[in-house]
Order: sequence, then structure tokens, then C-alpha cells
Amino acid sequence: MAAKGELALLTPKPPGMRVALTLSCALVCALVMSSTQALAAPVKSLRPQGWAHGFVEVSTLEGQRIGIGDLLQRVSKGAVASRLVLKFFDGSVDDETTIYTQDRVVRLLSDHHVQYGPSFPKPTDVLIDAEHGVVRSREESGKMSESRIKIPADTYNGLASTVLMNMPADATETTIAIVIGGSKPRIAHLKSTIAGKKSFDLGGLKREATEWLVHVELGGVAGVIAPVIGKEPADYHVLIGGGEDPVFLEESGPLFEGGPIWRVQQVSATLSERQ
Repeated sequence: MAAKGELALLTPKPPGMRVALTLSCALVCALVMSSTQALAAPVKSLRPQGWAHGFVEVSTLEGQRIGIGDLLQRVSKGAVASRLVLKFFDGSVDDETTIYTQDRVVRLLSDHHVQYGPSFPKPTDVLIDAEHGVVRSREESGKMSESRIKIPADTYNGLASTVLMNMPADATETTIAIVIGGSKPRIAHLKSTIAGKKSFDLGGLKREATEWLVHVELGGVAGVIAPVIGKEPADYHVLIGGGEDPVFLEESGPLFEGGPIWRVQQVSATLSERQ
């Protein structure tokens, strides 16, 4: 796998889970079925990412804060390692590390996603090696499985917000593929369309953000049955601000299959005392 070394420092090591590893981890966990669409072209790298460290919080739609986290990015040897770590107040952890390149196009190298704790009914530990078409996962019993799968060039696990920030200014929709891990990994698709504009406050001044609606497309029999049995995955809402210099603001959606709608948003540090 490319770009190890410094990037390996971002790989999480939760207790009891030693398999090498959803912004946007949330978009992967809620899916259990897949569609079968033709391969699409990878997303062009219009706005390359660099070193960064941001802070996020997790809250309910009613505004109750239930966790905090860090969004880390490092660049080494031509690759970017992006890690989102969410730590819940009940001791639960959602930890995802995504490694990708951005030379002309955005290309996923690997994605390692771990979830455990009371907030998650089923522990998750899945590694997607996109370079070699290998998916490794550890089941709740501790049993580890490994499968090979043909991964399309437009597969972007853990990179949903990065893809949206690389959309051309006149783009109104895009569709990407993701790998659903497990003992029988599959390919699913996420279709993102612009839902409108929303204003946000910055230092007392109003600015505007683009709201993207991210819909899980279930093809074949799954797509027909899901709405009938009431198990069609919920849509996600992602806010991207900044115009020509876009920045991720927040994402709302379930972090696991059938889970509640939670909001993950950027926040700034507040000093407890000022000298």
C-alpha cells in the first residue's frame, strides 16, 4: 500500500480490534444492500487537500451534544491520510482512516472503519484495500474474513465530503460508488444532488452554504423491496460552505444501519479562561 510511514500513525488501534483499518464515515455504515451500475469515471482533483486539524461535535437533531471528535489530515509521499475520530460521552468510538491520492483525480487507496461501544448495537471493524481489491472484516464473534472484489475507479469510502468539495462550481449532482464491507462485500452507490442554499453565522455575519442531499441508490430487487418493507436507508444532508474555496460544515444522517439521525459539525475551541 502506498504512503505508509507517517500515514500509518493515523491508523486506530481500539481495544480488542487489531484488524488494520464513515468525513464522512457515516455514509457507509447505514448500508446493507447494493446496486449494480456501470463503472464511472473518477472525480477530478480540483481542490487538493493539505495538512489540517479540525474539531467536530456530534449532536442529536434536538441539539443535545453526545460526543466530540477530531478531523485530522496529513500529507506524505503524494498521499493524504484523513482520520475522523468521534468519541461519545458514553464511551463509544467511531474511528475512520481514509488514505487517498489527488494527482489529477481523487483515488481511494484504503479505508479502515471501526465502531464500538454502547452507541453502536453491532461493533464494526472493516478494512478496504482499494489498491488490491481486498476487503477484510472482523465479526462480532472475533472471526476475521477476507474477500476479493472488483472495486470501481469511482469508489470513495470515507470521502463523500471530499468529493463534494471537488465538484465544479456549476455541478448540481454526482454519483459515487462505495464498498459495503462484511463477509460478502458489495458495491453500492450514493447519488448527491443540490437541495438548496442555507445561511450560517460567522462572527455575527451571515454567509451561505450549499446543502447536498445524499441518497442511497438500491438497484435490482433490493431497490424494489426496501420501500415496501419500510427499510429504505435514510437520506443524508451535507452542508458545504465557502464558494470557490469550499469547506465542510456539517453532515446529518445515521452512523449505522437503522440508527438515529445525528449531526456531525465543525466547531471551534473555546478557552475556559482568558488572562
